[in-house]
Amino acid sequence: MGKNISNKAAENESFGKWLLQVFVMAAILLGIYYLIFSFVLSNETVSGPSMQPTFENGDRIIAVRHTSLKRGDIVILNAPDEPGALYIKRIVGMPGDSITYKNDQLYLNGKKYSEPYLTEGKKLYANGQLYTENFSLKSKFGVNKVPSGEYFVMGDHRNVSKDSRYFGFVKRKAIVGKVIFRYWPLTKWSTF
Repeated sequence: MGKNISNKAAENESFGKWLLQVFVMAAILLGIYYLIFSFVLSNETVSGPSMQPTFENGDRIIAVRHTSLKRGDIVILNAPDEPGALYIKRIVGMPGDSITYKNDQLYLNGKKYSEPYLTEGKKLYANGQLYTENFSLKSKFGVNKVPSGEYFVMGDHRNVSKDSRYFGFVKRKAIVGKVIFRYWPLTKWSTF
């Protein structure tokens, strides 16, 4: 009879150790998840039509923080005109670039620049209406070039996007991260 009691006590102690190990492992994994998504990655949901057809409302994306940026990158940024909100936009102009739009054609530093990601959206406006209105940095902001340390961003759905044409240049520190992956909906998994 004494053996049964000591076996039960050993089993209870073993179960207690196992439960403690599971709890500690879960806490460690949650801590790692928190650190990764606080300092390395950003998990966001697209809201609104400004990046259609590239992204639809409700798409789930992962962005990487603290990375180098280049023209054409899709970024998550702190909305300059809406505290606490995030925007998803595409970098069109880098620091030092001059930007002009004329007849739906982007000119960067005086040269034509192709934007293949706008092809689908432009088809909806094939009746002669401009998809991107004519403008230049000089006409909008009185400057010839994107200032140092700042970016010019636009949404892919040009005629509904609230972007740098309206709120101005975006400082590097306002950019949360560069979009690298769409994981939802499952049928539209893609990397960027």
